[in-house]
Parts: sequence; C-alpha cells; structure tokens
Amino acid sequence: MAGGGAGVADLRGSGLLSRVQTALNPAENPCGKLKAELAAQAHALGFAPLGVCAPDAIPDALGYLREYLASDYHGQMAWLADRPERRADPRVMWGEVRSVIMLGVNYGPDKDPRSSLAATDRGAISVYAQGDDYHDVIKARLKQLARWLVAASGCEVKVFVDTAAVMEKPLAQAAGLGWQGKHSNLVSREFGSWLFLGAIFTTLELPRDAAERDHCGSCRNCLDACPTAAFPAPYRLDARRCISYLTIEHKGPIPREFRAPLGNRIYGCDDCLAACPWNKFAQAGREAKLASREALRAPALGELVRLDDPAFRALFTKSPVKRIGRDRFIRNVLIAIGNSGDAGLAAEAERLLGDADPAVRGAAVWALGQLVAADQFAALRERRFAEEEDKGVRAEWTSVNVARDAAPSSDVIPRESAGPSIPERG
Repeated sequence: MAGGGAGVADLRGSGLLSRVQTALNPAENPCGKLKAELAAQAHALGFAPLGVCAPDAIPDALGYLREYLASDYHGQMAWLADRPERRADPRVMWGEVRSVIMLGVNYGPDKDPRSSLAATDRGAISVYAQGDDYHDVIKARLKQLARWLVAASGCEVKVFVDTAAVMEKPLAQAAGLGWQGKHSNLVSREFGSWLFLGAIFTTLELPRDAAERDHCGSCRNCLDACPTAAFPAPYRLDARRCISYLTIEHKGPIPREFRAPLGNRIYGCDDCLAACPWNKFAQAGREAKLASREALRAPALGELVRLDDPAFRALFTKSPVKRIGRDRFIRNVLIAIGNSGDAGLAAEAERLLGDADPAVRGAAVWALGQLVAADQFAALRERRFAEEEDKGVRAEWTSVNVARDAAPSSDVIPRESAGPSIPERG
C-alpha cells in the first residue's frame, strides 16, 4: 500500500521502448484485430483477464475519493490525498491517453489462508506477500507486453502497477475484469478475490469492453469476517481499523484496541478476501515467482523475533515484506507473541526491551504484559521504567496492568458509525 510514482514507466520517453515502425499496415490491422492479438500476447505472458475501458470511464471516482479523505479513513497514507484529481482521472495524469488496458494475474492460494490462524506460535503472512514482490514481477511483464504493442502499432504507452496514482480497481470494473465487492477489493467470477492488477495507458483507440456489474447480492461474508470491524458499511473501508493497514502502513505503536484482534497476523490479512463465496470458482495461481515460499507460509514466531536487520533483509529478499523494514516487522511479531499465550516466548520479548526502536520496545512491554504473571511484570517495570526515555514506551509500562485487568469479551471490535467508501487504494 505504498504511494508515489515508482510504478510508472513512460516506456518510450525513457528509452525503454524506442519508436518501432510497425511491420503491419494499419489499414490491414484494425484495432479489433490488434486487441485480439494483444490478448493472446498477454495470455502468453501469464496475464489472465484483459479488458479495455475509456479513460473517462470512472466519472464518480473523484467524488468518492474526496469523501473518503474527508472522513480520514486513509490514516497515515498521506499520499492518497496528494492531488486526488490526478488519481481519479487518467486524463489528468496523461492527457494523451485514449484507452486504458487493464490486466489481471491470478495469485489464488492452494489452501484457505485462514488455516494458519490457529497456529498461534507461528506468524500469518498475507498470501500475496509469501512469494516475490508482485510489483516487480508484473511490471516486467507489462513492459514486455507494452513493447509488443508499440512494435505492432507505433503507439505511445505508459505502464502502472499499483504504486502509481491510478485507481486500478474501479478501472478494472469498467474494463469488465470484475467488480469491487463489499470489502472494496476486486472480485472476479472466474478468479474470486485473488487478482493482481496492472494497467497500460495507450494513445490507441481500442474497442471497449462492457463494465462488470455487482454480483454481491445480499451476501455479507466479507464484512462479518473482519476481526476489527473495519467496514462501517458495505463497500466502505476504514483503513485505520484494517489489519493490513495496521501491520504494513501504520508507523509507530499499533493502537491497543486492535492488538488482541491481530492474533498472529504479522503482515497483512486475508480474512475478508478468503470469506468471499466467489472463491469457489478460483484456481491456484500458476506463476512460479508469485508462489508461496515454504519459509514464509507459517514461520515460527520464536525464529522471526530474533531477526536483526541483515537477517530480515536476507529472509525477505524480493519480498514485499522487506519494504516495511525490520523494526515495524518485529513490532508486529511481538504483538503476535503477546497473543500466542506461550510464556516460553516471554524471554524473547524481554530481550527486546533494550531494542533501539521505541515501537519495538513498546510492543515488547505489551507482549510481556500478556505472558508473565503480574508480580513478574511489576518487577520488570521497576527495573526498566526509570531508564526508559521514550514517552510512548513509558506509557506502555503504566497502562499494561489496566489492559490485563480488563480482558475484552470478544475479539471482534463493534463499530456503529458509517462513512464513505474508499473507491481505490492504488
């Protein structure tokens, strides 16, 4: 969930694609035929669905985005508020665009990802992050496809994969790839909730596909599955309550009210995606680079908590997990350790009371408060409190007893208020 323009490549202007004179006479290769050939090339590169929409196909997106930002549902993701008109209209980003080509890559898991939540001594990493970073894998394939398109038509193109100011999900719905479900993610009748998205903007006028309609009906499985009640209403996501946001984007301490519901989720959350009944039609992904690495399927918390920065970088080489850094990751692992109920892991939390990062130290305090007896915790506090200089960590020391005395009655946090939906994260 990162912002910026790192996913943008003007393939012709940058020299990545030079102008290539087409070997085909345009009169003999009308856009309909070109689109069919493009789809065949895309399939050969591992893309599943392909659809095309007009650049003005999501006229309501700007209004939805402004409502979302006004509700502060974006939390610390300030990049979402940077020039929302540019994010909501491809023509503002690039005035030359005439068609938006949306493509999907299936990353369906080979089992229900929620099965790892019962192993409380192990960490649960979101399916999408168990293999190589999809940004890198898909962008390389998009560039290949874009090269072919330029060679076949002489057009101009730009490619985008999630990190740029492009609202991929509404555009994907407009291009017929699926619809934004009540969890705000794209749902496909063929691939369920498991599609990575990429976009090619082109100066070509390609035939448009029909937009997909909503097939959610009265179902609310995804809404009810959320451990933190992050959906104030159907199609509306408050990122500040979302476990994916809290474990990936949120800097500093995780708010206390969300720590127990995190369980053993240490990077992202698949609960709302996995709950969708359309997944019954999904198939396991076939892209080897996106396949789950065995070491990341359900890693032991006791091993993860010992990672220093070099070891963290080595374990998560080419993984999207790497970008949150060792400190934020260890913060997440300590929350999972606190939720594990395994007193044998308390020694690891105690060791990290001396960590250089205050968010790690604070999470270690909280974990100890969940795992050790009250007299042990009081003794630790007596030894450590005076030497702690960070106000946030000191607050953890003084608040843990209250948290221990007031155990929550449910892991699900009730939510009553409603607000506007975020139309797109990208």
